[in-house]
Formats: sequence, structure tokens, C-alpha cells
Amino acid sequence: MTNIASKIAQETNLAVDHVNGVLNLLDEGATIPFIARYRKEKTGDLNEEQITSIRDIRKKQEYLDSRRKAVLKNIGEQEKLNDELRLKIEQAKTLSELEDLYLPYKGKRQTRAGKAIERGLEPLAAMIMSQKYENPEQVARPFVNPDKNIDNIEGALEGASDIIAAWINERISARNRIRKLFWREGAIIAKLSKSTKNTETADRYRDYFDYSEQIRKLPSHRYLAIIRGEKEDVLNVKLNIDNDRAVKDIERLFISTEGRSAELIKEAMNDALKRLMLPSLESEIRTVLKERSDDKAIDIFKSNLYQLLMAPPLGGKRVLAIDPGFRTGCKIVCLDEHGNLMENDNIYPHPPQQETTLAAKKIRSLVDAYNIEAIAIGNGTAGRETEIFLQKKVKFNKDIIAVMVNESGASVYSASKIARAEFPGYDVTVRGAVSIGRRLMDPLAELVKIDPKSIGVGQYQHDVDQNKLSQALHDTVKQCVNRVGVEVNTASRELLAYVSGIGPVLAHNIVEYRKSNGAFQSRKELKKIPKLGPKAFEQAAGFLKISNSEQPLDESAVHPESYHIVNKMAQKAGVSAKKLMRNEQVLKKLNPADFVNEKTGILTIRDILKELEKPGRDPRKNIKNFEFDRSLKSIHDVKPGMLIPGQVNNITAFGCFVDIGIKENGLVHVSELADRFVSDPNEVVVLNQYVKVRVLSVNKERKRIQLSLKQVE
Repeated sequence: MTNIASKIAQETNLAVDHVNGVLNLLDEGATIPFIARYRKEKTGDLNEEQITSIRDIRKKQEYLDSRRKAVLKNIGEQEKLNDELRLKIEQAKTLSELEDLYLPYKGKRQTRAGKAIERGLEPLAAMIMSQKYENPEQVARPFVNPDKNIDNIEGALEGASDIIAAWINERISARNRIRKLFWREGAIIAKLSKSTKNTETADRYRDYFDYSEQIRKLPSHRYLAIIRGEKEDVLNVKLNIDNDRAVKDIERLFISTEGRSAELIKEAMNDALKRLMLPSLESEIRTVLKERSDDKAIDIFKSNLYQLLMAPPLGGKRVLAIDPGFRTGCKIVCLDEHGNLMENDNIYPHPPQQETTLAAKKIRSLVDAYNIEAIAIGNGTAGRETEIFLQKKVKFNKDIIAVMVNESGASVYSASKIARAEFPGYDVTVRGAVSIGRRLMDPLAELVKIDPKSIGVGQYQHDVDQNKLSQALHDTVKQCVNRVGVEVNTASRELLAYVSGIGPVLAHNIVEYRKSNGAFQSRKELKKIPKLGPKAFEQAAGFLKISNSEQPLDESAVHPESYHIVNKMAQKAGVSAKKLMRNEQVLKKLNPADFVNEKTGILTIRDILKELEKPGRDPRKNIKNFEFDRSLKSIHDVKPGMLIPGQVNNITAFGCFVDIGIKENGLVHVSELADRFVSDPNEVVVLNQYVKVRVLSVNKERKRIQLSLKQVE
């Protein structure tokens, strides 16, 4: 553990003790949210991102160590493992360094060099490499042996050259020089594949039909686009370096004299580069590029998902939700303040039916009948037209806010097993409308029911490592759920499953217990849940809130293990624990140091005091209403120079996409995000942010709108 902790500490620039603390807690079964919130003294107040990084680096280190053991074992079985080689293998810091050391000991029986060695030509190769013999042909004569398929001198030299090429390929110093040349001067080249037949698919990659860029300058999103084009058989892709430069870079490692031996070595060197080293290193570098690009894309997806899940909730208000449509009409549902379905119907305010008056009358009637306080409108097909219909044709007797809701993934939810279980007697259109309404009420509680990859807030999510993506998105959802906290008496099974220490089985048991026994009266009652043992209770209790509990601290994020500390605080302040809560004036008079003990440090005490000021506070912001430009109905209404309102609905490495109220989103390229250089769009914009954008250009044929966020003079 200490050795791995030291390596991780060195890589992350964190204290070894804190890294060790994280690793020990993880090994004990603690979750990342629990460690970050309730074990700050052991980790030095590391946040969830830092703890996650420690976990992930350990996984990589463990894989490297596992591979190291396999390499040592294999070379040992060949009886070729000396002390010097063992030390180099044990000190290898990267997988590529380890594989370079192992390369000479991999099986060669089926290679050209392996076959030449079997024919007894290794001594001849060594003589040529020594460059002591002026006439290699004469040296090769004794190796001619028809019984070994060496019919002449040329055949002997050819076999020896194959062995020399393998030696050159295996030389670590040579591979490192070519590896550095790739990263320093190499280029990626993409061209239109001659075998491409689908012109519609090919058109998406027209920017890469004759494309070249230096590898070191290649952005992650561009590499993912190129390899997707390659996978779809639209593009031919290769990495390229100057071959003459490559030869010069390694020539001095092998050639010390002039003459025929040097010529043969140079020929073998060219063969080694072309046939062995360059394909191997190109594959390695493409793997590194893919991993880097995946990590960047996943980071962007995580950031977008976090912002979407943490979007402001409307809260417990009655909502009328509309899933808009033209020919099939608009599905409408009425939800109570808990998200329960009260009514559903259809209206047809748009062509071809155009039943505007009847639709308006039905909306007003439902709003009055069910005391509706807000309207949620899906932002898909006919969403903008439905919003305009409400604004122009429907007159309410009270103030009603109408909000456009991102409906990405609603169709996935509506056809899911979860939706069928929630609404067994309704079709997918009703379920989709319910999802839209609930997203307005509480985005987090509703979106946890959908596979994060279906929410549509990333880039190239289908092209990246799916295991790594799933882990990252699971971590993000878990982080959001536990940061907000969960009301145990109203939470869905899906929401509960993301709570620290719970998971799907215990979430099911909690819901079933709730059905059988009614609402939980206290956190202590959670211990009665089947299979919810002491460890699970420790991990989960602080994140599960119970309003109106017999214990007032149960509605807060104070962990039950610290209730006795709050009681001491209340005793010192001369009030009850309940009256201490939300009593900012009294809380500020308490000295945190007075409550520090062997188990609880100053960081935890400060957290407790902060939580007591606003128990169970929601870290999400308040919802804001927003209107698009009513004059824009399609891309044909958008003109260069316009200054229009919009909402950021996706962030990528190359900029952000902005919903301007029509079918097509506009792109703000990273170079147009600000009047300064921007390397990361997340520095400037956040998901769901309301912005004013200037239209730069409109390409109606390709349905592309270029926007700018730069200040308008």
C-alpha cells in the first residue's frame, strides 16, 4: 500500500498520508461521497475529484504491476532474467517502457527473424553488426546450407538482415528516438476512402477528405471525429513522420564505420523502420491519442451532466406538462406537487388540425381544475410553436410560468421498464410528458432514471471507452445525488440506488419497507431495513434526510455519529438542539475548537456548524424564466448580425451549442467565446446558461449557424 501511495502522491502532488488515508478508506468499503464529506481529517479535506483520481490512478498502477509480474515470470521461465534486467523492469514507470524491455523476449518463432535464428544465422548477424568484416559475403559463405533452406550467400545475408532488423526494432534507445520524433514532428493524415459508397455519411466528414495536422497540435474532438470517419469506412487515416529524418535519428546508434557491413545494416534499418518499428509505434501512439481524447471527451460529458443534474428545480408545485407535436398533437399531463399523474389529454393547436381555440380552452380548464402553477414544454419538435401558442392564445386568471424543458432522453425513459412499472396503464406519449413535467420540478430526481449516455450532453459518447465512460457518469450521478441529499420518504427506487452505501438491492428494500410500514419516522428506523447493516448505515445515513422526524437533526446533513457533538454545542449554548438549528446568532458564538476530540477534528466541526445554520440546504440555485426571440420560427428567419437570446445546451472541447428557439442549435466556436484566448469553454459558459449571442453566419444547406459571444461594440 505504501509503495502505491507514494507513487500516487508523486503523480498527484498530494501528501502520502492523505493518499494512504483515501486508499485505506476505499479498501474498507467507504464510498467517495462519504469519504469527501465525513472523513476530512483522514484525507486532508480532499474533494471528490481528487479522491476519484486517487482511485483511478491506483487501478492503472495495479494493472501495470500485474503486467510487470507477468513479464518477470515469462522472462524468468526462459532463464534469461538477470539482476540488471530485473531492476529495469521493476523500475519501469509506464506500460510502454515495460513493453519495450519485454520486446526482445517475446516469442519469435513465426517471425522472419525467428525463422532465420532457427536456421542458425544469428552468429552471421552478430558478425555483420560488429562491422569488423570488410567482406560480409565472404563471412556468409560458411552459412550456406541447402538442408536449412539457405541455398546461397544472398539467402544467408537476407536471413541475417532479418535478425538485424529485429535487433534494431528491439533497441530501446532507438524506439525512444522514433517515439519522440512522432510526438515532436509527426502528423496525422486523413483522406477520403475510395471504397466509400454512402455519400450522405461521407458528407459529414468533408472537412477531412484531404486533411493533415501535427499530432502535438491535434485537439481531442478532432481525433475522435477522424477515427469515427475511419470506422465508418469514409476516411483512410495514418500517422506519418519523415522517413529520412527517422533514419538519421537512429543511424548513429548502429553504424560506426563505412563499408559493406554498414550498407547492410542501413538496409536492415530501413526495413526495421518500415516493417516493424513504425507500425508498432503508430499503433502505440494512436492508443495514447485515443485514451487522451477519451479522457477529454469524458471530462466534458461529466461536466455537462453535472450541470444538467444540478439544474435549478422548480420544487413542489403543480405542473402541466406538454410533449409537443404537429400531426399527432400535443400530449398534456397534469401533475400534483409530488409528481403524481392527475390527468392526461391531447390538444391539436398546430397544423394540420389547427384546433387553436379548442386547445386554448382545454389548457385553461385544466389549469383551473387542478390549480396548476407552472407549465413545462418539451423543447423538441413543435416545442417553439407550442410556446408561442401559449403566449399568444391562452389567457390565464393568474400568473403562470411556462418553461422550455430539455427533453433529451424522455423517449428512452418512456419506453423503459422503469416507466412501464410507474405507469402500467399508459402509453409512451403519456410517460414522456410526465418525464418532461418532472424534469422541471426536480431535474435530478427524474434524470437518474435514464441512462446518462442517452441524455445528449456530451460529444462522441459512442466513440469513447464505454467502460470508462460508464464509470465516470455513474460517479457524477452519485456525486450529484449525495451532494443534494435524498428525502427517504419520497425518493424513487432509482434515486435511492445512487445514495452512498445503498445500491439497487437496498433501494428496493427501502421502498418495500416504506410501502409496508408507512413513512420512516427517524434515521434509526433505517436499521430495520433487511440487509442494511451497520456499514451501509454508516455510509448512507448522512445523505438520507427525514423531514418531521422525531430527531430534528435527521433533516440535516449532520451524520448520526456526530449527533452527540451537536448536543454538546446545544448544551454549551444553553438551548435545545432543535433551537440551535438555524440560529445563526447563537452558532457564531460557539468556538469550533471547544468540540474537537480524538475522533472528530476541526474540519468536521466547522462543517457541522455550517450545516446547522441551514439544515438540509439545497446547493442548487433557484429557477429562472426565459424567453426566446418570438420572431424566429426557423433557420430562414436567422440573419447574420442579429443579436438574439439563447440558452447553452451542450458544451464541447471546441465550443458550445446554443438553443436559440428553433430546430437547429447554433455553435459558438471556442475562438468566439470571449474577447480573450479561451482554452476550455467551461471557463466561460455553463450548461443551461442564458446568453445573448450575435449571428456570424448561416448555412441553410448544411443547417449550420455560427454564433459569437464576444462583446458587441
